[in-house]
Amino acid sequence: LCVCSGRKEGFLARSISGASQVLSFVIPAQLQSVTQRVFHRLFHTRSCLFVVLHIALQAAVYGEYTWEVFVYCWELQFPLFLLLLPYLLLAGNMGCFILCSRADPGVITKSNHASLVKIYAYDGVLFQKGIMCPTCNMEKPARSKHCSFCRVCVHRFDHHCVWVNNCIGAFNAKYFFLYLFTLTAMAASIATVTAAFLIQAVLLSGMMRGRYLDHQGQEHAVEILFLVQHLFLTFPRIVFMLGFVILLTLVLGAYCCFSLCLALTNQTSNEWYKSRRPGCSHHPALQPHDRQAVYKNMYSKGVWMNLKEIFKPPTALERKKK
Repeated sequence: LCVCSGRKEGFLARSISGASQVLSFVIPAQLQSVTQRVFHRLFHTRSCLFVVLHIALQAAVYGEYTWEVFVYCWELQFPLFLLLLPYLLLAGNMGCFILCSRADPGVITKSNHASLVKIYAYDGVLFQKGIMCPTCNMEKPARSKHCSFCRVCVHRFDHHCVWVNNCIGAFNAKYFFLYLFTLTAMAASIATVTAAFLIQAVLLSGMMRGRYLDHQGQEHAVEILFLVQHLFLTFPRIVFMLGFVILLTLVLGAYCCFSLCLALTNQTSNEWYKSRRPGCSHHPALQPHDRQAVYKNMYSKGVWMNLKEIFKPPTALERKKK
């Protein structure tokens, strides 16, 4: 769901590059040029397009939930709190979305560079002292990265999220984590209520005790596939929405778990990706002549302190006290 600007050499990028080379033989040059400009505009510059798409998808799902599922469930006397839970989560999610998209992620400027460079030590593998950012013309502090979308260096850079149209860094990581959690909970709650309604509709119809005739005239007991087909014909939009939110719950849930694992080990997405590139090893027994740098996460301070750092980023003064 989020695009990391540092993953230019990943599997997806290589696949797209290979496909582009094949298609270049059959697609006219002018169309190729237009396509490249469109993709550059979408995936390499800041744009509100994904924000608009994000809001449109939420509006479509909540519109269907309100006008179909909520009304039916209200008539079936579902618990009121269960029906209102998606709206409560939506309010929290929108608050986190606004904070995440509007908050300063930790942009490094000439005025705050001296203080930010003192917060984290250089590990000598992923982050080395004396590396200059050619765009910002400043030495890169440890755990920072230049974002090609926003064209600034960001303190404790995690990734650039196109869905909030902002970088995720030290100062807005807590809002992004809460935004991601509430978004997952929203999808899960809508999926739960919708599934409960469809199950209740099947039970009330008595279809589970029914039988049907196939094309050969043979009688069969009602099966799951038959029930799904019947529900899709009876409530097509509701069943389609349920499939979408279930898929969304699984994808967001997996990403939520990944983000939590990174937070508990005090890693960023950028560091996790860079530590797994060729030439960076996790094996402490590796000798220097192997020509690989040994990586060890020196920023982890224990589960509780790592999680605390997300919600209360350290300052240069705090590091001096330690």
